[in-house]
Amino acid sequence: MTISRHDGRMFDELRPLSFVRDYTKMSMGSVLVSFGDTRVLCTASVAPDTPRWMRDSGEGWVTAEYSMLPGSSPERIRRRTSGRDQEIQRLIGRSLRCVIDMAALGERSITVDCDVLSADGGTRTASICGGYVALHDACERLVLAGQIPGNPLFTECAAISVGIVDGRPLLDLPYLEDSTADVDFNVVMTGDGSLIEVQGTAEGKAFSRDELTAMLDLAAKGITEINEAQRAVLRTPPEPRATAP
Repeated sequence: MTISRHDGRMFDELRPLSFVRDYTKMSMGSVLVSFGDTRVLCTASVAPDTPRWMRDSGEGWVTAEYSMLPGSSPERIRRRTSGRDQEIQRLIGRSLRCVIDMAALGERSITVDCDVLSADGGTRTASICGGYVALHDACERLVLAGQIPGNPLFTECAAISVGIVDGRPLLDLPYLEDSTADVDFNVVMTGDGSLIEVQGTAEGKAFSRDELTAMLDLAAKGITEINEAQRAVLRTPPEPRATAP
């Protein structure tokens, strides 16, 4: 397939992707992740305790919070946690918990906050990709501080949107494509190619099993490229923090 899109990309091409580590200095891990004009600030904060229902279990906990800041879209977003926000932050938390050894983390909690600075489609998938990098650096700093013997993350975690627009399967949909898609999917995978979550629906026109396979193949290709970018940016260890919980 050689048809290009409104932004000049091919059907199986990601938007320009970047991870800027330590975008803020106060949290144990932070990254500004960008997929085209979608930008999300992800920070990972460590607390030396766990939820009450996990105490004395010998295991840690990872959770997430998500919000769209007021200036992140053309119409001002109110400062609130909507039902959509809650659904997305549960997705982020579930995804990250699939790639971490909670026993190796020890009895501490890490909260990954994902704040959307600019929304042009794919904010939840960008949050998962950036959240993994922030979580990795927070864990690595616990290692550097002598709090845990090794990084409890055992593989990468990344996500991407795919869809069918005008009868064509496309990878990494910006808002212009997402808002007119016949089918819209979000796919989350591990670094070894296992599926964590697949969210998808037809928006008025049903899709075939072959189209589903094509979309999953597109997602796998994109996530493989995101994993490579995650590994590249994390190849250099983070600088130690003065203190670590």
